Amino acid sequence: MKMNYEIMRIALPNIVSNITVPLMGIVSTAIAGHWGADSAATIGALAIGVSIFNFIYWNCSFVRMGTSGLTAQAYGAGNLRECTNMLARALVVAALMGAVMVALQWPVGELALWAMNGSAMTRDYFYARIWAVPAGILLFGLNGWFTGMQNAVIPMCTAIAVNVVHILCSLWFAFGLDLGIVGIAYASVLAQWSGVGLSALLLVTEYRAMLTKIDWPEVLDLQPLKTFFVINRDIMLRTLCIVAVYTFFTGASARMDDPALLAVNTLLLQLFTLFSYMNDGFAYAAEALTGRFIGARDGEALGKCMRRCIFWGTMVSVAFVGIYLVGWRELVGLFVDGTTPDAAKITELAGRYIGWIIVIPIASAMPFIMDGIMVGATETRVMRNSMFLSTAAYFGIYYAGYPLIGNNALWMAFTLYMFLRGVLQYYMTGRLRTIERKAG
Repeated sequence: MKMNYEIMRIALPNIVSNITVPLMGIVSTAIAGHWGADSAATIGALAIGVSIFNFIYWNCSFVRMGTSGLTAQAYGAGNLRECTNMLARALVVAALMGAVMVALQWPVGELALWAMNGSAMTRDYFYARIWAVPAGILLFGLNGWFTGMQNAVIPMCTAIAVNVVHILCSLWFAFGLDLGIVGIAYASVLAQWSGVGLSALLLVTEYRAMLTKIDWPEVLDLQPLKTFFVINRDIMLRTLCIVAVYTFFTGASARMDDPALLAVNTLLLQLFTLFSYMNDGFAYAAEALTGRFIGARDGEALGKCMRRCIFWGTMVSVAFVGIYLVGWRELVGLFVDGTTPDAAKITELAGRYIGWIIVIPIASAMPFIMDGIMVGATETRVMRNSMFLSTAAYFGIYYAGYPLIGNNALWMAFTLYMFLRGVLQYYMTGRLRTIERKAG
């Protein structure tokens, strides 16, 4: 019962935090679907723009994961000085990356728009939202550190504030100022920087005593920096594969030359994202507690933590199968204005592929929790190698199946890709025995 409490103490606030992320996507997609006369074109333009920023953010997310695992291990070992140094390293790296992205916005943007076949509407969205990127990367560093410090409440408060600001401003800018999806982009900028300000305020309030102990020579010491960047290198390569899969998914949908099919794949992927962010709450708990128990050299607690996180992740998967079976029409209806001419076609097309969304939670029961365990244990090489194999399988299945079954091949490849991620990590660590030995 005590272990379940520890898991829930971290998982539940993270679930609240995470659920606001797809909620923001749902609201944005719904706004796009209700703005203008052509719902499919507007949703498609937003989907491509969001995919470009997912590519950017996911490739920068190593800042969060690398910071979280190392901070959790230092916290478990009682080394608060190193915890503080990790915060400084994370923020320095995040600030530099944000500055680079702003400086390179034109070549990055034009290349991405060309690769994704983006429209003029997508171009306007990109150049408006790019100013949110530095804030988003800073939030990765801050949230990774808070997670490593076993604090899920501050990221939850920040996430709620960011999403409330984003939703309210999106509605105002898109409809009140008639800016459409460009208004959604400006809302992202304002929301992300508001989140940085709130996180900084809560950081100073809660950890004021620790912040006076930053030792810059230790922060910049080559050995811990080398460890930090080796871990982040593996996570970055792993994340690059994830981004390639998701970006290819949207790009392949766009290349099918059917705006309604692009809209349907986008809507169904949003439903999967809703599930993934729920399950990620338990992944974050696995991440924080695995690192903590390894740092404390508590092998018994580590074993219990991993088993129970897997159990709770599986329960979430089963619950979402039921939700999708019963309520998929209502969920799809949230995204599309029923009065538009293409609404019926979008709903009918969604019905053809909804079976994949019902199956995916079962296929994805393991990979999210496995990712959390690997991050906490800093077993990033396993994450990287398993992702390489899963990604190769994804592209192989798609190209082999597309001539035969069309869009179903895209969904089949994605489902098996998710399944392989969890299974490979489980067996590549000797059914987690390698992880358990790190605490012993």
